[in-house]
Amino acid sequence: MRPLEDVRIIAVEQYGAGPFGSVHLADLGAEVIKIEDPRAGGDVGRYVPPYAEGEDSLFFETFNRNKRSLSLDLSSPEGRAVFEDLVKVSDAVYSNLRGDVPAKIGITYDDLKHLNPAIVCCSLTGFGMTGPRSKEPGYDYVLQGLAGWMDLTGDPEGPPTKSGLSMVDYSGGFVAAISLLAGLHAARRDGVGMDCDVSLYDTAIGLLTYPAVWHLNAGFVPERTRHSAHPSLVPFQAFEAADGWLVVGCAKEKFWQRLAVVIGHPEWAGDPRFATFADRRRNKDVLLPLLEEIFRRRTVDEWLKPLYAASIPCGPINDVPAAMKEEHTLARDLLVETEHPHWGTVRQVASPVRVGADRPAYRRAPRRNEDFGHVVRDLLGYDDTRISTLTDAGAFGPLPDGDTTPASGGGAAASGGGASEGVGAVGS
Repeated sequence: MRPLEDVRIIAVEQYGAGPFGSVHLADLGAEVIKIEDPRAGGDVGRYVPPYAEGEDSLFFETFNRNKRSLSLDLSSPEGRAVFEDLVKVSDAVYSNLRGDVPAKIGITYDDLKHLNPAIVCCSLTGFGMTGPRSKEPGYDYVLQGLAGWMDLTGDPEGPPTKSGLSMVDYSGGFVAAISLLAGLHAARRDGVGMDCDVSLYDTAIGLLTYPAVWHLNAGFVPERTRHSAHPSLVPFQAFEAADGWLVVGCAKEKFWQRLAVVIGHPEWAGDPRFATFADRRRNKDVLLPLLEEIFRRRTVDEWLKPLYAASIPCGPINDVPAAMKEEHTLARDLLVETEHPHWGTVRQVASPVRVGADRPAYRRAPRRNEDFGHVVRDLLGYDDTRISTLTDAGAFGPLPDGDTTPASGGGAAASGGGASEGVGAVGS
């Protein structure tokens, strides 16, 4: 069995942060049942451009492989009844909504424990379920600014800069997945579930790590550094070569001693201006211009060969196409393929989570409501009469005139991705 093959998760999730956290659990074998609001056209991620046609988007494929999809209107009593039946046979309810929404729509532990005392309710929200900002929507860009990340990033002479990736979203997804797994472990041990109140804000503040500790205890005020230089280790930064850029880092004294030899100045290893971490930091305005002038004399490859040979931490600054072609990327099986009815063969990056020797099996992301039959018949045991009654009552969304089957694959619900306070609520 795969590590999480005995785990079933109801995912009331959307867009990036929440689906990013649960996709790794799905890759590890968990059955992740993605609840999609039929009133909003399902997960808004289905419509993210530029690579989107109808409800098929490569953005959605990225975050939802190996999952199942069920269209379910949680705002209707009948849809709620189906959801509660799912809670009875599941291990966790996982969501990424605005901080006040989980309680508002009744998906916290107190709301569900009478159905399943061991249920774990993991809520990844923008700002958490308590505090003055709990009702605010949270987005990666906003959080990078609010938590001080943008002030730390970019050139000293330039504006505050966002990371090229949505690192608060992705880190928040990982934090939520860790919290959910810890909750599951405790629930299986003790027979009692709980809430996991996780937020993007908490994640962003927590990741300030040592700069925050330096500030809180020594009054340190972080500043942006030229060429992405490390705040205390010199040299450890990007250097411009004759044909591109590379990173060189001396995180240990032995690396500086080796670098001095590679660049043709072995005497600098013992130079009192540069001999120690403290000396180099104190005299960085002298040392760095000297190093920059030297590195501009050769190409990136001409520098990397002797640097690798000397075991000095270094690497080229690749663009994304180059990173996808890196020999190590291929050797680590980090590119995987799935087959999709619209996109054909979809290539994407594998989960970095590794458990044991077996590699995950990858299945494309589900079309909207694709797993209706599996969920309502196989898991819940509903018969035709029950399904028909729930369908007519709107549990699975509105039906087009003359149709008698729930919306599937975008055939019945409005396409667009508008948000409601329920499943489609803007959260994280």
